Amino acid sequence: MKQFRNMVYPYVAWIAVMIVAPMLMIVLYAFTTAGNDVTTIRFTLDNFARFFSDQVFLDVLWRSLFIAVITTIICVLVGYPIAYAIAQRSEKSNMFWVLVITMPTWINMMVRTYAWVGILQDGGLINSLLGPFGIGPFKMMYTTFAVVLGMVYNFIPFMILQIHTSLTKMDKSYLEAAADLGANKVQSFLRVTLPLSLPGVLSGITLVFLPAVSSFFIPKLLGGGQYVLIGNVIETQFLTSGDWNFGSAISLIMAVIIMISMYITRKVDTDPAARGKED
Repeated sequence: MKQFRNMVYPYVAWIAVMIVAPMLMIVLYAFTTAGNDVTTIRFTLDNFARFFSDQVFLDVLWRSLFIAVITTIICVLVGYPIAYAIAQRSEKSNMFWVLVITMPTWINMMVRTYAWVGILQDGGLINSLLGPFGIGPFKMMYTTFAVVLGMVYNFIPFMILQIHTSLTKMDKSYLEAAADLGANKVQSFLRVTLPLSLPGVLSGITLVFLPAVSSFFIPKLLGGGQYVLIGNVIETQFLTSGDWNFGSAISLIMAVIIMISMYITRKVDTDPAARGKED
């Protein structure tokens, strides 16, 4: 038992230094005024009042939530059929396609996003291919389309892997029982496969929505300087304006929104095993 406790201490220390301490600093900055002298720092809610009283910041927040929701919906609609098709293959083929899905994640996300700049720009790959047919050029860069496309491309592997894991762990005897009771393939999918895969879908929604709502370099690269999401506002407050107090307040607001979304996701989780543990 003592040896086990000794193994836990490094992890506790790492969590305290890398997670707890930064979060406490964010809370401290969010509820205090700016100042280098400790004696001049005072408790205040002005940072939060500034955010909620400025329509510009609220518009940015709603735009960020809208982009994150659209990205998540597209990832579900595209990712589920892909995950389902992979799960139906043999084990060897299954492993190959999972490797193909995960390979892009081995490359830095910023590098992958930069690649889309060359593809979507006015003289990029897509417009160059459409030119000989007399189509275009289309304005794709610095648009909502480009931002959503970049987010879907970067985050959809998380959705596919979560759904795929849920599908492969599903007990196939349920499908056999449904077939014995006269259910066709569509009925078996709607009444057996889809409900049993929902935990994977919900996990994928969490893994896609959370980074999408706070992303800052994807909208900066593909949306241009005029396309601002909440992540860009936080980055500007910390790195450009130097207003750490206001930046911390926005970060804390986003943390609360993320925790609420995680709670909602947890509440709608229909995993029978998870419910059994809770009961």
